[in-house]
Amino acid sequence: MLSSKFPCVTPWAHFGAVVQLMWKYREQLNYYEKVRRSLYEVLRDALERRLTKISLIDSFFKYQEKSVHYSFLDKSELKPRSKKMEKESELFNTFIVIFCEGVVAPKLKNYIRFFPENSLVKKNLEYLADFSLYKRFHQNIRHFESPGFLDFLEKLLNVDYALLIQQDPTVKKKNRYSLTHFHVKIDWPISDAAEDLGKWLRYVQDNLYEDGDEKARILQNKLFEYYGCHHSVGGRRTAGLIAAQLLRKLDCISTVYVSSSESRSLYKYSERGVSKFFLIQFTRPQVHALAQREGIDPELFESLYLYPAGKYQIGISEAVYGHTKHSKPPEDGRLRKPRAAYSWLKLRDELLHPRIDALDARPVLYNWVYTTA
Repeated sequence: MLSSKFPCVTPWAHFGAVVQLMWKYREQLNYYEKVRRSLYEVLRDALERRLTKISLIDSFFKYQEKSVHYSFLDKSELKPRSKKMEKESELFNTFIVIFCEGVVAPKLKNYIRFFPENSLVKKNLEYLADFSLYKRFHQNIRHFESPGFLDFLEKLLNVDYALLIQQDPTVKKKNRYSLTHFHVKIDWPISDAAEDLGKWLRYVQDNLYEDGDEKARILQNKLFEYYGCHHSVGGRRTAGLIAAQLLRKLDCISTVYVSSSESRSLYKYSERGVSKFFLIQFTRPQVHALAQREGIDPELFESLYLYPAGKYQIGISEAVYGHTKHSKPPEDGRLRKPRAAYSWLKLRDELLHPRIDALDARPVLYNWVYTTA
């Protein structure tokens, strides 16, 4: 969430909050915590590859199979504070997945609803409609190390609300990650989340409404902007960004993935900030130009980065956003006033990702949003 390697410790900040933010960086971890962080990041990479495929590639080909027009994003939708969105479609794979480096604290259960009745055990899965996999369910399949884990997770993505992956608190083996809960509801008021962010950024001292309703409204809108959304977005994206803000209270990092039909994007909220994954079209001349720039044979480039889609090809692009000075704690620690006109987010990088199976290829820079072509 912070742009610098070490967050600035200022005398105004609450001591607990400072410790919480500081220790998230690898340099402040002990040896065993570094091992856990390394494992978490490797598993997150594997999870991200699968979720990107499910959200974007699989959804696209569902549209093609049904002969339904797929609306690619236009450039304006990737610009911060964009309001444009498409209608919901049942052809787009939607979900929320929460991946926590540690264990979600019980004190958060009032807001992230995970209880015995929605824990991942066979008797709970029996109540899911159209989910016959429970008949072949065994406890080991919910562990990330299981060969069938990602396939099992994919089957569960159709269940509404969110899935929770975290360190399994029921096993003695350290650093085992498991899908512990399904049907996880996010139930933290937007006003509380905005107040929490506003206090950290020094826009409020005690409560959201201390300077009146208008400033409270601005901060609630800015909460959405902080997470790369317009304040008018639908429930799934709202739930995802609220979860991301809430999980900052933990003494470990976490990642929230939100696949949205309205935006045709996969959102990622992590300790690195905000990203959006989306599909982009390529014509043959564009492919040749990009392959030449990268010094790669065009046919090889296509096999590494693109998926054939009739008269054109598609690729997975990522827009990486950074926060401006207005959405970072002030260096002097003084209270300040929120201004609706000040941008809280800026586009930092654009990457074209390799195909899911091209494990030897690296992402390449591909600036598209602000080009005129």
